[in-house]
Amino acid sequence: QVQLVESGGGLVQAGGSLRLSCVASGTIVSFSAILWYRQAPGKQREWVATSGRSKFTYYADSVKGRFTISRDNAKNTVYLQMNSLRPEDTAVYYCTDNYDHWGQGTQVTVSS
Repeated sequence: QVQLVESGGGLVQAGGSLRLSCVASGTIVSFSAILWYRQAPGKQREWVATSGRSKFTYYADSVKGRFTISRDNAKNTVYLQMNSLRPEDTAVYYCTDNYDHWGQGTQVTVSS
């Protein structure tokens, strides 16, 4: 049974940093692209970043230069390092293995 578990969210002031983790079980992250999405209250879920199987990374314009996606295949984990956080980054953050499975999400709240 495949399971993705996000963690690392919390409350941080604007300009601060957080590192989210997405730990996979029942699957091997090196075999799949891993994506981070987020959903703010009252808004649609939006794509944030992708870590491709080929180690290429892609970012939404809204987070480019501030967020970094990386993976540790030995730990079966994908990270999202978020720096220079803004109040508009407040959302529940989800990871997915190329849309086959989704985690339960982790809340990120950025205060102004």
